[in-house]
Amino acid sequence: MGVPLVSPSSAASGGHHAEARTVVGVEFLGEVVVPTGTLFDGTEIGGLSSITYDRGRDVYYVVSDDQGNRPTGDPVRYYTVELDIDDVSSSRGDDRSDDASSDDDSSDDDSSDGGTPDAGLELEFEDVTQLFDRGKVPFAPGGVDPEGFALARGGQLYLSSEGNSLADPIIDPFVRRYNRRGKVTAELPIPDYYFSNGVDRGVRFNLSFESLNPTPNRRELVTAGEGALFQDGPASTFTNGSLARVLVYDLRGREPVTEYVYEVGPWAEPSTIFGVNGIVEVLPIDDAGTMLVMERSFSVGGILGGGTGNVVVINEISTAGATDVLGVDALYDGGAPIPLTPVSQREVFAFDDLGIPIDNIEGMTFGPQLDDGRHTLVIVSDNNFNAGQFTQFIVLALDIERDR
Repeated sequence: MGVPLVSPSSAASGGHHAEARTVVGVEFLGEVVVPTGTLFDGTEIGGLSSITYDRGRDVYYVVSDDQGNRPTGDPVRYYTVELDIDDVSSSRGDDRSDDASSDDDSSDDDSSDGGTPDAGLELEFEDVTQLFDRGKVPFAPGGVDPEGFALARGGQLYLSSEGNSLADPIIDPFVRRYNRRGKVTAELPIPDYYFSNGVDRGVRFNLSFESLNPTPNRRELVTAGEGALFQDGPASTFTNGSLARVLVYDLRGREPVTEYVYEVGPWAEPSTIFGVNGIVEVLPIDDAGTMLVMERSFSVGGILGGGTGNVVVINEISTAGATDVLGVDALYDGGAPIPLTPVSQREVFAFDDLGIPIDNIEGMTFGPQLDDGRHTLVIVSDNNFNAGQFTQFIVLALDIERDR
């Protein structure tokens, strides 16, 4: 098989002359836990897989990955949430704060207010909005796997779905634009090599578009596969990593413009039952190709993550000098990866360092800026509607400076 020529790129498209930034410090501000089974406006709060901040309204939109096929009959939906973050003075000597590593190796009255606030955090669910398939037609039960959710210019919302490569017929992944009333207004094209045949091509089951966030200038939208496409090599195991694609869209032209490769690590712990590791969120911190990637490992029976088996880290990546693989059908040829340069990455935060139980973290967004100039990072977990899990909102404060 011929290997297409690929070349390095200096940064994400449109970011060649933008100023690069970097995380130089991280501090834990607090968490709020919402117990599984909590109801709001007749729906069960759960499956919260992505979060995005509306700065103008000072609220968050949080999508549930409920596929509309649970016994509760709850629809595919997103919630509007208020999260008040009191300005917490810096505690740089606190053992819960962490300097970023420079290692380059790697509304109804009967609804609940959503858990007990911690460290100045107050959470309240304000509204729930149904997301439709086409027009005002609901999704067929199981017809969508909502995962990524992002606010762009003009109040436009974008939703990514992982699809379902095990369904018959196969349900394809998608990236769609919505208005705040839950109606589709556009659909973004996806490169053909993402579409699965369920065997040896396209996305693997449950390893598709988990992430979605815009660049700060709102001109581009970034998503990523959680793990490798079939033709891009193996999925992650305890003994090997995986190659995941990071796909960048131009929102003015509504088309993919660049694509890069991120090296997913092996599972953090072994499991004879089930394990997974992959990208669950990507969040650009500048318009020059620097992004935060949240990588989550889960192993059944694992003892890390405060006993949950969830091991989650945030890595800072840069696309500068990385190979643009947009249009490259396969990243493997003859059983080995093709020549390419992946994005650089370094770990800036490990949730295990907090010493608290960590649930199935999947979403993150920048919230309001603190009085001291630091940026809040708001993170949410997907409890899988499982009685043994919990919905978790975690807030960090990030020092972000010009990258010299």
